[in-house]
Amino acid sequence: MTALLKLAGPLVTLAAGFVGAKVVDVAWTKVTGSRPPRPGDTEANVKSSLRQALAFAIISAAVGAALEVLTGHGTRLAISRFSPDKDKA
Repeated sequence: MTALLKLAGPLVTLAAGFVGAKVVDVAWTKVTGSRPPRPGDTEANVKSSLRQALAFAIISAAVGAALEVLTGHGTRLAISRFSPDKDKA
C-alpha cells in the first residue's frame, strides 16, 4: 500500500497543478476581462502590461506552491496512516 501511495503522490500533485492553473486562468479572465498572459500567446502578451504580467506570474506561482505543499503533506499523511509499521500506542 505504501508503494502505491508513493507512486500516486506525484500524479495527485500533477493533477492538482493542472486544475489549479485552470482555476487561476478562469479567475483571471473573469476579474480582468482579458486572457491571461501566457508564453506563446502573443496577442494576450501584447495586450497585457508589465504590471499585469507580473501579477499573473505571482498569483500563479503562489497557487502552485500552495498546491504542492498541500498535496505533499496529504501524501505523507496518507503514507503514515496506512503504513504497516507505524507505532501502536
